[in-house]
Amino acid sequence: MSTHTEFELYDEIALKYPDKYKVFLLNDDYTSMEFVIDILMSIFHKSYEDAQKTMLEVHEKGKGLCGVYSYEVAETKIMQVKRKAKESSFPLKAMMEKE
Repeated sequence: MSTHTEFELYDEIALKYPDKYKVFLLNDDYTSMEFVIDILMSIFHKSYEDAQKTMLEVHEKGKGLCGVYSYEVAETKIMQVKRKAKESSFPLKAMMEKE
């Protein structure tokens, strides 16, 4: 006696990549360029040269792209910037927008 079972799958599993978010630093008149470079190197893990380029973008264009991350990681990076800026008495702000 043999048992043969057939399975039919009606539903396909649809996998979706998580949404990505761009994280920007915003320019202000009080935060030093050295501090912005430090933030970019310590929080966003940029090389010194890349940090300088991004810092100049922030200074000249009003905001500079730091990286593209999932929502949770972007949110964490923004909180880290806020905490480090507050500890150093700078008004530096970061923001994110959906890619």
